[in-house]
Amino acid sequence: MLLASSPECFSCFRSIRENIFFIPKSPNFNSLNRIRKTRLCKATLITNSDCFQVGRLVGSYGFMNITSYSAFPTSGDLEQLRVQDVGEGSVKIKLYEGRVSQGPLRGTPVIFKVYPGKRAGGAEADMMAANELNSHSLLQSSSRGINKHLVILVGGFETKTGEQWLAFRDDGKYSAADYAKFASEKVSKDRALGEVSSWNRFEQEQAIKRRRYFIVKLLQGAMRGLACMHDNDRLHQSLGPSSVVLNTISEREARYLVPRLRDLAFSVDIRYSEIEKDPGSLSDSDGLWRRASAAGAVTLMEKRAFGIADDIYEAGLLFAYLAFVPFCEAGAMDSLSLQRLLENTFKLDLEATREYCLADDRLVNAVEFLDLGNGAGWELLEAMLNPDFRKRPIAEAVLNHRFLAGDGEVVL
Repeated sequence: MLLASSPECFSCFRSIRENIFFIPKSPNFNSLNRIRKTRLCKATLITNSDCFQVGRLVGSYGFMNITSYSAFPTSGDLEQLRVQDVGEGSVKIKLYEGRVSQGPLRGTPVIFKVYPGKRAGGAEADMMAANELNSHSLLQSSSRGINKHLVILVGGFETKTGEQWLAFRDDGKYSAADYAKFASEKVSKDRALGEVSSWNRFEQEQAIKRRRYFIVKLLQGAMRGLACMHDNDRLHQSLGPSSVVLNTISEREARYLVPRLRDLAFSVDIRYSEIEKDPGSLSDSDGLWRRASAAGAVTLMEKRAFGIADDIYEAGLLFAYLAFVPFCEAGAMDSLSLQRLLENTFKLDLEATREYCLADDRLVNAVEFLDLGNGAGWELLEAMLNPDFRKRPIAEAVLNHRFLAGDGEVVL
């Protein structure tokens, strides 16, 4: 689920990945009994459309479609990322406000994520909806309980035209991308005011500390959600700024911030029994396992480890995005430019990246953020983006790293 701050917002779910889709057992909410028993929804999920009331349209978004692909992360292939063909995907998703109108959850606000029917979106739309349904079903049925850093699926239904409506509890109307945009616009505004805004140096320093603390809290929540998914044998596979929903973007309210992961349409099951199966040419996991083989992962254990490390790499790109964009003027840095800088220009050499950024006045605050704790931020970023998947930390290790551990001591 992605709440767009503008009517049209396109999210790169695959972050330089090929766009292959999961084959569902059944995407029809009126036929949930045909979905595999291991992925059955809890009985508490609402599947009757009469139990919902639909409100206004709040946005829409689509997907980037990667039509060429080169294996990653061997050093010789990094340069090839520049020549990949990126186009707009065929699936367009709409978002509506709403609420539960009947039953024990009556009055609960929800956000509807609407996948188009086959006529408008093709088979891919149904496949994505089914995979998202199955993923949330598994995670919400976990014996460990529901994790507060994952969005909650309340229910869903299928319309007569074939649209798949997924209803998620409305726990926030912003994303990490919205926050970064808000923060960068504030940087631009402050710099435009010049000396007028710099009369109170103490307040400026406090504002920077609040921003750093907010970002650390955001990253902690995102990584806790990812750790929960991995503990339950699921990969996210589309982690990015638009995939993290926030209940606030006010840096003064950081202590109340609860980040939640969403957008599980590309999630992959990494139970050994599933990895063993032939995924088929349309499976979302097919591309993942081909990349795993290219990276030298042969056994089931190695392939599983590659999948987890692949999520960590995407989390590393999210970390880099949040370390730079909120500290820069609007338009000075974006996710794709930053990724190209890291992967193409500096071949994941973080020391060289730091020297380059330090020479750019627009990026100094971001460098200082990562420099905290004697370079703890660069240290963590380098580990998460390590070209060798075997050397990347697991999500729990990321959370225990000195840059994120302890509720932001390194930052404050």
